[in-house]
Amino acid sequence: MLQAQHLILPARLDDVSAVLRPGEITAIVGPNGAGKSSLLACLAGLLAPSGGTVLLGEASLSGLSPQARAQAIGYLPQSPEVAWDVSVETLVALGRLPWRDRDAAAIDAALATMELDDLRLRPVSRLSGGERARALMARVLAGGPRWILADEPLANLDLAHQQTLLQVLREQARAGAGVVMVMHGLAEAMNHADRVLVLFEGHLLADGPPEAVLDQKAIRRAWGIEAKWLGEAGGRALAF
Repeated sequence: MLQAQHLILPARLDDVSAVLRPGEITAIVGPNGAGKSSLLACLAGLLAPSGGTVLLGEASLSGLSPQARAQAIGYLPQSPEVAWDVSVETLVALGRLPWRDRDAAAIDAALATMELDDLRLRPVSRLSGGERARALMARVLAGGPRWILADEPLANLDLAHQQTLLQVLREQARAGAGVVMVMHGLAEAMNHADRVLVLFEGHLLADGPPEAVLDQKAIRRAWGIEAKWLGEAGGRALAF
């Protein structure tokens, strides 16, 4: 399990607690400035809260070595930077750094999963925004982490590749990984997450199955709009 216990981050998080379970897709949603990215960065060990703790299993995340943390947690930031104009294959291979190896099978599998075989030798500078986003996710997958933490991973993808990535993340969860995503699309969270955390002004407004927590009352309170759900479970659309 990955646990956040009473996290406090001045001006961003206020006493947020949650127990995240492997084998599930958890969506973190909320309006701009709610603290979504801050919570994800705390869960990844990249931001140190001024109060509270993050536990990975029974161990404090802050007490783990950087290598152990990187082996367990694959993190995809909202606006990742690529410092060198390397090939796609080299970029994906960087996901093996926590293991200090170059596992060709893991790299090839990640490239194939994200449909990048034909682009493996292309320099990153010659990728479209969506291709670059897929390559960065492949880098995460190449490391074989037990937890995948992704900040708006669907943002730069077209509809077909959004569907592909959601399927990939569902397969990762079925294989036992924990998947935690910051999402702006409430329909995607409703239809694809097992669990949703709703943040509002740094507080945890709701936590539970999407059908239970993404109701009209929560949407009205957090986003200040009137909306209703259309369609059946698994195929919901939000109407304003």
